[in-house]
Amino acid sequence: MDDSTNICLACGFCCDGTVVGFVQVGREELPALKEFTDIGNANGEGFFLQPCKNYCDGCSIYSKRPRQCASFECALLESLGQKRLDYDSAIKIVDEVRQKKIAIEGMLALLPFELQSQSFYFKMAELKKLLRSNKPEVSLAPDHLNLISDLDQLDRMLSKEFGVSLFD
Repeated sequence: MDDSTNICLACGFCCDGTVVGFVQVGREELPALKEFTDIGNANGEGFFLQPCKNYCDGCSIYSKRPRQCASFECALLESLGQKRLDYDSAIKIVDEVRQKKIAIEGMLALLPFELQSQSFYFKMAELKKLLRSNKPEVSLAPDHLNLISDLDQLDRMLSKEFGVSLFD
């Protein structure tokens, strides 16, 4: 396998629901993919929500993955492909983002309310909406302000290194 494939499989942020919330599946892909995952149907086309059930320490359907998954190329892979970044630096970035995400998930567990979404991507959208609602039950204590700061840091990292944002 080449470096891009190895980075892709080691990272998985598009598969685990960190940077992609759902995957659209074309009509022609539906029969084969229904064998591997639960697919919702909308107007003859399919979709599934992230995190992908076939992602566990790497993609278990990599050679049969949906077209949207196969064609997705984040800015990190582009930088690697254009030799602006070497493999070890890319792995370091993935590890830094993963550690920041783990820290944030720990803080989310301590919130005085529960987020309902399963994917990190949709949890961030849900949190943003709740915080904008100004409801007293979702107000954050002063020690939760670190969460907002860490989310901003993570968003900047994802934006700079992966070309995606949690809050767009």
